[in-house]
Amino acid sequence: MSFIRFDHWYDFSKEYHPRVLYHLNLHLARKIVMFELFFFICYNLTRRILMNDFIFSLNSTVPIFFMIFLGWFLKEKGWFNENFVNTANKFVFNAALPALLFRDISGAPLKQAFDLKYFFFCMIVTTLMFSGIWIFAEIFLKDKSMTGAFVQASFRGSAAILGIAFIENIYGHSTMGPLMIVASVPLYNIFSVIVLTVRGPGSGTGSMKSALINIAKNPIILGILAGLPFSYLSVDFPPIIDKCLNELSVTATPVALLCVGAGFEGAKALKKIRPTMAAAVIKLFILPLIFLPFAVFFGFRNEGLIAILIMLGSPTTVSCYVMAKAMDNDHVLTSSIVVAATVLSSVSLTFWVYLLRMFSFI
Repeated sequence: MSFIRFDHWYDFSKEYHPRVLYHLNLHLARKIVMFELFFFICYNLTRRILMNDFIFSLNSTVPIFFMIFLGWFLKEKGWFNENFVNTANKFVFNAALPALLFRDISGAPLKQAFDLKYFFFCMIVTTLMFSGIWIFAEIFLKDKSMTGAFVQASFRGSAAILGIAFIENIYGHSTMGPLMIVASVPLYNIFSVIVLTVRGPGSGTGSMKSALINIAKNPIILGILAGLPFSYLSVDFPPIIDKCLNELSVTATPVALLCVGAGFEGAKALKKIRPTMAAAVIKLFILPLIFLPFAVFFGFRNEGLIAILIMLGSPTTVSCYVMAKAMDNDHVLTSSIVVAATVLSSVSLTFWVYLLRMFSFI
């Protein structure tokens, strides 16, 4: 049914013969119906695309939020105590996360998919994100004890945990995702160790030396580096080794999320709501707004552009909490940012994917 009432049309009878008037009205009616049909199709396609992206974003983020909530609930019930949380964090930091990254990197076809321009773009953008946010934090954060945790949580996204799954959901495969991970995730960890050491509770004389030592012995960085030669040589592990590696790897994310929830302290988090929301907005909106146009300008499209979007605008990774806790930084602020960014990312990722689709970049 037409949205426009035909009885309000202009009266052409004063200027046209009745037969001409009939054909003119019929022609206008056809145009209006065609326009309404076109509008109806566009509206429904847009709504379907938005809903599909939003539902996928929810499918990606709700389980994460559920595990965080479960960790908090179990801590409140007394089933988790501080000793368990600290021990679980050490397990994730020293064993599970390195195994996860080793598995992902060693199994990725990096040699076949290597793109030098793409690789350096991810490295340079990661460096600029880190540097810019650190300068911002030094200028605007009043409580300097928050600086390390704020900087890490503002620039470090869920590239390894969420990235490949997000790309595979859209394209059915992921070749550029692992390349983005190799270019950015080692820098995530190197820069995080630097800022958490330099701005940590024991910072001072010799802090850069301590940072270098921490980088050299960081299990997550070692896991990534160990996976590179296996990827380059396309090594296939025997089934028993592959299964053992998978069994260890799959524990990383759920255990880390439970620790985030168990370490979440609502009263303390509310006192840090402003830096929490600032970090979440920077991570989910400001970084993509600044750097996605450059990615488009350099010609990255489709899967490669989605991988860059994940690098820029994915929610703060749970690894931030693990490292902040392990290096005696502000884990309360970090857990708050992880929770806020996870909740908001279902909206932000949907928005960015829709925008890229609207301009036919993906």
